[in-house]
Amino acid sequence: MTDNCAVIYTHHRIADDKTFIQATLNSEKSLNALSQAMVDSLLPQLIAWQNDPSVVAVLLDSAGDKAFCAGGDIVQMYHEMAAQPGCAAPYVEDFFTKEYQLDYLIHTYSKPIIVWGNGFVMGGGLGLMAGASHRVVTENSRVAMPEVSIGLYPDVGGTYFLNKMPDQLGLFLGLTAAQINAADCLEVQLGDHFLLHQQKSQLIQLMTEHDFSGDAATVVTALLTQLGARVIAEIPVGNIEAHRATLTEILSSDQLLDVVQAITELETPDKWLLKAQKSLSRGSAISAHIVARQLSIGKKLTLAQCFQLELSLSVRCGQLGEFAEGVRALLIEKDNQPAWRFNTVADVDNEIIDQLFSPIWRDEDHPLNAL
Repeated sequence: MTDNCAVIYTHHRIADDKTFIQATLNSEKSLNALSQAMVDSLLPQLIAWQNDPSVVAVLLDSAGDKAFCAGGDIVQMYHEMAAQPGCAAPYVEDFFTKEYQLDYLIHTYSKPIIVWGNGFVMGGGLGLMAGASHRVVTENSRVAMPEVSIGLYPDVGGTYFLNKMPDQLGLFLGLTAAQINAADCLEVQLGDHFLLHQQKSQLIQLMTEHDFSGDAATVVTALLTQLGARVIAEIPVGNIEAHRATLTEILSSDQLLDVVQAITELETPDKWLLKAQKSLSRGSAISAHIVARQLSIGKKLTLAQCFQLELSLSVRCGQLGEFAEGVRALLIEKDNQPAWRFNTVADVDNEIIDQLFSPIWRDEDHPLNAL
């Protein structure tokens, strides 16, 4: 076992010449919020393991039982943005650049990456999980992209993976920050296997006992399927399945204002829908427009192009001030009274959205042009 504080690495020996690595996000107090130190540690390690023939797979998990990763460590970003209002803070650009490089590497990794998505998996945490080859969700999984509440947007590849969801569900999740459970994740292709959280030790034991003489991805799939078959009856009822008719109705239009109106005017006693409705109503109207625009543009983009778009967009959001104001209200002063630029989605000046989506770099100068 090795420990760099931000991430703990445990090397599990399978045979004389093979190991699998357990990489554990180690910030239980912050719900394992993805920090610069975590990104700086994981990115070179994953590259090294990909090139190491003795490493057959990687298990990415976290300390504690409450969260895999509840988002990015945005407090430091807030301080950098607040110190340089209206400017492109170098720290913000550097953090997002490295985070998106890490996320892209996970999407394109040549070896199995198992992400143990127990507890809260939000924002930056979902960026780590979405691209993994084997995504495990548990009875405790609570997955969301809550950026509308802080004046940002569903980044970390959301332009790509939210577009893969059927029936505009990606738009709904982006607009409302709605939390989904394990069954929902399986339905919208954010999860591959359901296991109970207590089965993680069994998975590790099975992997150490297997010789991995065949294709590693096939072996990992078989082991997860074997464990999952024992607990299939424990999968919770999905929120999406329980509200399918309502979701189909409110998402029937391809116009943002129509969808927002349908959600905000929905009359229901259901707690899940009411929470989603409240998050949209209290969230940033600019963020709502960003979500709709990014998903529209993203339909024609490759994975690499999605991350390139998001980097420029994230830096622009850091300059605008809406993002900093959202973090201030939620996490710094905690007054939960953000002073958004616009009161409603209908009020938003489209010129601001156009400016947010305008490129910062030429293609050849883009920090992510190597993806």
